[in-house]
Amino acid sequence: MASHRKPRTPILATPGGRRTATGLTTAALASVTLLSQTANAAPKAPQPTVEEVKQQVDDLYQQAEVATQKYNAAKEKADSGQHTVNRLIDEAARRAEKMNESRRRLGSFASAQYQSGGINPTAQLMLAKDPQQFVDRNHLMQQLTGRQKQVVTDYQEQAAAATRQRAEATQSLTDLQHAQTSLKETKRNVQTKLAEAQQLLSRLTAQEKARLAELERQKEAAAERKAEEQARKEAEKRRQHPGGSDQDTGGGSSDGGGSSDGGSYSTKAQKALAFARSQMGKPYVWGATGPNSYDCSGLTQAAWKAAGVDLPRTTWDQVKTGTRVSTDHLQPGDLVFFYNDISHVGMYIGDGKMIHAPHPGANVRVESIYYMPIYGSVRPG
Repeated sequence: MASHRKPRTPILATPGGRRTATGLTTAALASVTLLSQTANAAPKAPQPTVEEVKQQVDDLYQQAEVATQKYNAAKEKADSGQHTVNRLIDEAARRAEKMNESRRRLGSFASAQYQSGGINPTAQLMLAKDPQQFVDRNHLMQQLTGRQKQVVTDYQEQAAAATRQRAEATQSLTDLQHAQTSLKETKRNVQTKLAEAQQLLSRLTAQEKARLAELERQKEAAAERKAEEQARKEAEKRRQHPGGSDQDTGGGSSDGGGSSDGGSYSTKAQKALAFARSQMGKPYVWGATGPNSYDCSGLTQAAWKAAGVDLPRTTWDQVKTGTRVSTDHLQPGDLVFFYNDISHVGMYIGDGKMIHAPHPGANVRVESIYYMPIYGSVRPG
């Protein structure tokens, strides 16, 4: 009997309807290839350890501080350039008024000579394209009265001064533009470094952040132990030299490169320290000089300004101001600089401690001077 069931459709068939093993083989090979590619794919780069992240963040913060000092220097130069340009604009306005007055006086002489019908060299001078060449002709100068000669001379002097002033203003504007360009570049650099550090920190898990905090505590504890050792040394010096200048400052020693007017320095240092202590808790903001926030050199500059001492803006310039002192002979008020690139500064308060504006995300606080590698120290004044 003939079957009425429809034949089953082949799973794989050629266009003519025949089954083929080729399709199966191709599919199998494709699967094997994909599996092989997956197996041979390059492994992902290992994630940095918490210790490596901490080191990278610390490095980025230091690089940001270097960029901040460059920013401070560029801003100081730009501000100075703007002041110079503003001064030159004011002077140019006054110079223009003087030249206009000279022109008016020359014009009055020319008008009078024209009306009298006499020889009017002044009028010729006013109409000449090059008054200097005209005036240089002695036979024409001889026709001018003494008063007229003085007016011409005044005009020449004003014109020459205006020319010099225009050249100075042009150069000052060029310098200002360069300083402003540098300012923008260093600002971007600071922001880039800080953004990179923030990205690294944001990728940490809660467990990794806890580990990072523990590493920070260990670093602080090691620095505190060194500060305690420094405090013992200073206490021993005070016992050996009772009644010396150390009592006035609360620590340190006046010998070994210190300033000779210890009492005067002590008084100023106390004022500077009082100011610095009153800023405790205010945030670090790069490029800031107060009163609501500070970067490291902005704080030391403001503190010593409160004591009547003007310090430069950057750490690189502050380290050149005053008398160099060793760590063993520090007195409160001395400036302590850090890292080989001199990118950070704090104010010594005695017993191995300092007040400083640490880094973004931190506030002005007291910390051991041994928290960072010391470059050197300076006694301002």
